[in-house]
Amino acid sequence: MHQQLVVDKISSILDATDNTYDVKLTEMLDNAKRIFIAGAGRSKLVGNFFAMRLVHAGYDVSVVGEIVTPSIKQGDLLIIISGSGETEQLIAFAKSAQKVGAKIVLISAKSGSTIGDMAETVLQIGTAEQYGKVYGMPMGTVFELSTLLFLESTISHIIHDKGIPEEVMRERHANLE
Repeated sequence: MHQQLVVDKISSILDATDNTYDVKLTEMLDNAKRIFIAGAGRSKLVGNFFAMRLVHAGYDVSVVGEIVTPSIKQGDLLIIISGSGETEQLIAFAKSAQKVGAKIVLISAKSGSTIGDMAETVLQIGTAEQYGKVYGMPMGTVFELSTLLFLESTISHIIHDKGIPEEVMRERHANLE
């Protein structure tokens, strides 16, 4: 029962998400010198999944907050994952990126927010009405799981569009694990 509840809810969110977002996001990734991924809490974990897959696909990616993350510069792309678009720490990251002329993409449950106002592009996952209380999926679970699947499908688009063989992706996978 609960497994079907989760699958049905995420399916409805993704069905309501603009089906051109993967192409738009891929264009922005391809046009960026470097890519930075930021999120807080579980959204940061979703960002980590995405960052790893982007590295496997051949992009130059850093996760904001890691000790080895370089400074962001003009020509770079900051992708912020935030259901509300109002997380203070992420607002500060957006302001820093904006100051140096980096582009900002917000992936969110809301089309309008503080970070959304600073972003060049907002990718709204589902519709705002779909994010009320969902029994068995508390505290942002709907957004995080839907965003994870959206980003994995974007990776699928990238590897098919660019013809990246799995063997090449495996060569880029960490070997110090």
